[in-house]
Amino acid sequence: MTRPRIRVAAYVIRDRAVPEVLVFDHIGMPEAGTQVPAGGVGSGEQLEEAVLREVAEETGLLTATVVRQIAVEDKPHPETGQPRRTTFFFLRASVETPDAWDHRVTGGGEDVGLTFACRFLPLPLKKPLADDQDVWLGHLDPRWATVTGHSQ
Repeated sequence: MTRPRIRVAAYVIRDRAVPEVLVFDHIGMPEAGTQVPAGGVGSGEQLEEAVLREVAEETGLLTATVVRQIAVEDKPHPETGQPRRTTFFFLRASVETPDAWDHRVTGGGEDVGLTFACRFLPLPLKKPLADDQDVWLGHLDPRWATVTGHSQ
């Protein structure tokens, strides 16, 4: 049996009158869909370190803080079918964090050099994120489950 690729994903929540989650879109690649920060865990890297690194690399946000782990999902990669295990985390962002910004991706992954349009969306989301990345939002707060009815 093939060992799964170990990944992390972040729900970065900004508490305002209506709570919001940080998402991004690939500029010039609408087919990639709207996503939350997510990516691989490096050798010897702790999961909490990895999720903070992914948020920084993909969005440029350096001030998010980890609140807790939410879930572990074993789900094959949508394109390759290769096994992967993703640990989802709940992070907080300051209410002073900007509403939207563009960020050129840093780090060592396949997205390096791409530009992501980052923004906060109100919860609950009106439509699902790419690869059903929103599926665990309702576990943070049942009112945050995506309107289209995802549940797990």
